[in-house]
Amino acid sequence: MTKRTGNNSLTKVIAPLSHREGLGVSLFFISFLLFVATHAVAQSFDNPDTIVVARDGTGQFRNISDAVEVCRAFMDYHKVIFIKKGTYKEKLIIPEWLTNIELCGEDRDETIITYDDHANINKMGTFRTYTLRVAGNDITVRNLTIENNAAKLGQAVALHTTGDRLKFINCRFLGNQDTVYTCTANTRVYFKDCYIEGTTDFIFGAATAWFEHCDIYCKINSYITAASTTKEQPYGYVFNDCRITAAPDVTKLYLGRPWRDYGYTLFMNCELCAEICPEGWHHWEKHREQTARYLEHNNRGPGASTTQRVPWSRQLSKKEAQQITPERVFSMSSDWKF
Repeated sequence: MTKRTGNNSLTKVIAPLSHREGLGVSLFFISFLLFVATHAVAQSFDNPDTIVVARDGTGQFRNISDAVEVCRAFMDYHKVIFIKKGTYKEKLIIPEWLTNIELCGEDRDETIITYDDHANINKMGTFRTYTLRVAGNDITVRNLTIENNAAKLGQAVALHTTGDRLKFINCRFLGNQDTVYTCTANTRVYFKDCYIEGTTDFIFGAATAWFEHCDIYCKINSYITAASTTKEQPYGYVFNDCRITAAPDVTKLYLGRPWRDYGYTLFMNCELCAEICPEGWHHWEKHREQTARYLEHNNRGPGASTTQRVPWSRQLSKKEAQQITPERVFSMSSDWKF
């Protein structure tokens, strides 16, 4: 005698089929139900309410990536993902289809996103080593530490940006070689009140980026920036009212060297430590002296003397410097404000 299991329509459908057919249908229905459930979860977060992430389980999610996953594509409202104190070992991507998201940490120094990839792992190369990759537009990251804590075995990116109109406020970026990679030409990235540390070329890339009131800490004798600004871009890296400091055993630093022809870097109103070498800049390859756009204005500190700077760098006049504003550099419109 067959035991009744109730009016189960799924059982009725599967029962007459062969084992293989039944298994296929079962997997189809399971996949369908999982899709429906996932869609329902995502729909429940389709609103401007804040999502809370906490490693101790007191939030809606324990991992940041899970919170990012439920955000609706191309949102037209501001969505905050609030991240409680803790260490989150994640290789995190904000994908191209997400906009208007803010990642906000509870405490800058105690809310840490970390990973440890470096370029020599399985021939990974530089550009896949990131801890955080921001590909979406109109993304804000606030009060967070982004760290690549790989051993000093090659390039190891902490932050990799490809999106446009990105803001990083009161964040720390920790690493060694290639800490911050602002990848894409004609994208705009704004850093304010941030701490950035590294060894060689640790701020590099083709984006137009403004660094306002940031602390830049150099860990070895090397190069701070490696801009690859394209010829068509009127601006590249602008450091305003920033402070450059160095580890105790550092003796010789260059403000930058051009990764590609036409690299653009400007330091203005900055405090430059004594370890900045008198010539200030390096050409990387001799022919780049003809195209590099390396500029300074009104800097201070023991490394700010310009009497021995390389002849292919330039000091801006006061009138020229007054024209260098975030609004002009970013060609800002009313739909993007700090």
